[in-house]
Amino acid sequence: MKKAIATVTLVTPYCQSRFHATPKLNKELHDAYERRTWQERLHTDEKGQVMVPGMALANAIKEAAKFLSIQVPGKGKATWTKHFEAGISVLDDVPTGRHKDEALEKRMFVPSDGKRGGGSRVMKSYPILLPPMTLQPTFYIQDDSITPEVFTAHLQQAGMLIGIGSFRVRNNGTFGRFEVQEVNWIEDEGVIALPTIRINGAIAA
Repeated sequence: MKKAIATVTLVTPYCQSRFHATPKLNKELHDAYERRTWQERLHTDEKGQVMVPGMALANAIKEAAKFLSIQVPGKGKATWTKHFEAGISVLDDVPTGRHKDEALEKRMFVPSDGKRGGGSRVMKSYPILLPPMTLQPTFYIQDDSITPEVFTAHLQQAGMLIGIGSFRVRNNGTFGRFEVQEVNWIEDEGVIALPTIRINGAIAA
């Protein structure tokens, strides 16, 4: 198994919408409840630091592989999708370096059932963190066919086309976009440090 320790920087606001079951106060109206509990939608550790769920980052690069559908050289029409879906994971949540008290309340008029296009809409409050914000997730790569170049190219596109968090770019939002700064590729024999990466629109094959 290989590891890729990435350094990525969020360049647009980051929004979270963790489910919580905080009970309402007696006779508390919906709007008052939203204004009181919006911070509960954050993923935090025991000290109140906001964390990015590891699964969110893993799903971003997997969704990028499916979205791009780049063919694997020498494998006919087979794409990288199944290799990323089965072969990549992020086991740990990633610290943002921001405390929950640094989050801002963002009021949004959204479908009451959470489904896009719903007829009934309500005001809800969501927590957002403003950029820039640097993350260092560790990706575990179980599929040996995924090379450093292929991984990095897909991570770059995940940051630009998919994003992380609620209202991310892949879901017709504007939040959660990130840029890849560098990737350290770790194999059994040691570390192969890749240079700082700048997105230029090219996809490595």
